[in-house]
Amino acid sequence: MSLIITIVIALGLDYWLGEPKRLHPLVGFGGLVDGLEKWFNSAEGVQVNQRDTLLKCKGTLALLLAIGPLSFAAYSLEQTLATYEAFSTLFGAVVLYLAIGWRSLIQHAKAISAPLYDGDLITARVAVSHIVSRDTEDLNEQEIAKAATESVLENGADALFAALFWFIVAGIPGVVIYRLSNTLDAMWGYKNSRFLYFGWAAARFDDLLNFIPARLTALAYTLCGSVNGQTQNAWQSWRKQAGTWKSPNAGPVMAAGAGAIGVELGGSAQYHGHSQHRPVLGSGSAPMAASIDDACDLVNHSLVLWLAAICLLIFLEAVA
Repeated sequence: MSLIITIVIALGLDYWLGEPKRLHPLVGFGGLVDGLEKWFNSAEGVQVNQRDTLLKCKGTLALLLAIGPLSFAAYSLEQTLATYEAFSTLFGAVVLYLAIGWRSLIQHAKAISAPLYDGDLITARVAVSHIVSRDTEDLNEQEIAKAATESVLENGADALFAALFWFIVAGIPGVVIYRLSNTLDAMWGYKNSRFLYFGWAAARFDDLLNFIPARLTALAYTLCGSVNGQTQNAWQSWRKQAGTWKSPNAGPVMAAGAGAIGVELGGSAQYHGHSQHRPVLGSGSAPMAASIDDACDLVNHSLVLWLAAICLLIFLEAVA
């Protein structure tokens, strides 16, 4: 029972407070790993045929140094507080609150859809640039809506459901390891000359940690597609299109999510001045402002489904 209480408190804190505006622990962690990257990410004087392997090894060591001590501290605190249920519940709730971004995700999405409804493309372009990495200066209404909808669906898994999953499975250390690895992937997981090999370990570890949560999120999106009568569409999109996407975890999530709200995502997008042609995800109408709100509703409905499933599992465990 303490598990669901902890989760509800964490979600309540996130709903009422949002992300901390100052002194967020992940900001301090980002500064720490910036220093690690500058220290480790070099292979000067090494032969070309050994350089890639060396950078992978150094990236793996940097990953362990960044995550290991903080994860051990989280484990130690959890064990210390285990005999004090009230303190343990409160501490777990605070850690989980700091690891999720439910309200922030919805707020960013609404900051895009609201000006789109009013035809204010300039404001919408600025707002969508805060949550996507593609070029946004010349996006039209449909392209803005597509970028925002894709981001909401994908980040629903990363910013909410995966953190919940690892907290349920492995407690405070689990969610700490997940959030730190996800942050490292966001900082080091680029496929460019600087991070292609050094960031390899961070990217692969994040893929591993997201493998099961991503598919549980896709399942929740599929089931919640019943709200719009799109469950079959979501399932078919997931089954046929997920494997075409470059990310093994984003593919199932975005395909199922797009099908569940009845829109077609993917297609061409501009990144750093270069056009990329991406596979189509989902099936239905072209995304518009309402699609962003539909994606937010899908995340919220899926969260309710997750909470119901957690309560059911706790009940079954109690009566077993």
